[in-house]
Amino acid sequence: MAQFSRLEVAQVMKETGMVPLFFSNDLELSKNVLKACYDGGARLMEFTARGDFAHEVFGELTKYAIKELPGMIMGVGSVTDAGQATLYMSLGANFIVTPVLREDIAIVCNRKKVLWSPGCGTLTEITKAEELGCEIVKLFPGDIYGPQFVKGIKGPQPWTSIMPTGGVSPTVENLTGWFNAGVTCVGMGSQLISKDIIANKDYAKLEKDVKSALEIIKSIRK
Repeated sequence: MAQFSRLEVAQVMKETGMVPLFFSNDLELSKNVLKACYDGGARLMEFTARGDFAHEVFGELTKYAIKELPGMIMGVGSVTDAGQATLYMSLGANFIVTPVLREDIAIVCNRKKVLWSPGCGTLTEITKAEELGCEIVKLFPGDIYGPQFVKGIKGPQPWTSIMPTGGVSPTVENLTGWFNAGVTCVGMGSQLISKDIIANKDYAKLEKDVKSALEIIKSIRK
């Protein structure tokens, strides 16, 4: 069962401006990555559950977060159907992120008041998602659309909250482009939690990079 309501999750997304994305089937490595992100100031983690037995790792990782990392909001990405969403919510997922817009996922998440963020690529999809109760829409793949697309959406729909994922990097130039365009937050995966960091188990660097990215976002918003 979720520890945080969808409104609480949406508020933290807006306040921090960043959701790190990560997946590994190695539980201890995942714990270290999660703690490094937490120590760097992140308060959300999207576990991109793309591997076999990913739900087992997520369940243990969530228990670890509840016990050791107060205030850390665990969610799951790459969810493709309602059954999968229900499974992860039963394991404590506080938000569900999907690559596409699916009404069946909206229904099961809304039933339990869990935030869901569907991947959308057109204004029609975004509007449909909002009609289904979506608080924050995922723009995916972000690098295909770019900040100009966000500006275009925010013109006729200034109320729309957008989280681009894909094509987001922890640099001043990249983040400035997105936030000046009007995004609510960004999802950041391999550009933040890089292969080198994982290979070298350089959790100190990850903590530093997360802190730096959050500071950049905060300075842009001033």
